[in-house]
Amino acid sequence: MKFQKLWCKRKKGGLAMTKKVLKALQLVDHDFEDLELWYPVLRLREAGIQVDIVGEKAKEKYIGKYGVPIESDYSFTQVHADDYDALLVPGGWAPDKLRRFGEVLQLVKAFDKSQKPIGQICHAGWVLISANILKGKKVTSTPGIRDDMENAGGIWLDEAAVVDGNLVSSRRPPDLPQYMKAFLEVVLAK
Repeated sequence: MKFQKLWCKRKKGGLAMTKKVLKALQLVDHDFEDLELWYPVLRLREAGIQVDIVGEKAKEKYIGKYGVPIESDYSFTQVHADDYDALLVPGGWAPDKLRRFGEVLQLVKAFDKSQKPIGQICHAGWVLISANILKGKKVTSTPGIRDDMENAGGIWLDEAAVVDGNLVSSRRPPDLPQYMKAFLEVVLAK
């Protein structure tokens, strides 16, 4: 599997191969679903993709639903969609908090407008609903927010992972292997 894109750069005497490091932005807030945040972060890092953790505050410790912590690298106001190749939104109860930040919604809209990959799992669909980017898109989520996804214009499917253009969605933790396989394929194809 190809993990990184190689770019040619002119240098005196010929061409030199340089590696473009792909960068992903992982949103975070308290009460994220531990596996739904950590599994994607670790899979992307295994693939050689830099993952920055971004929360309301930089260098803040956020605690998952089951007590697993993670520290943010940056705050929402310190990052720009142009500097990243992909976006991940975790599940759990964090999405209900994340969608209340205008900066988060602007990031999601910017990624979508640029057709950069957006990964969302479980309750993460709430953030995409609030960003108003689901109309006409095929998506999945935890069945508990199916009505919310459909009322926002999404076409809800009961599948482990659904890809519609730049959007990759998944239902819940048992679907993580299929979700991350699909997400990595979309990220690496860009």
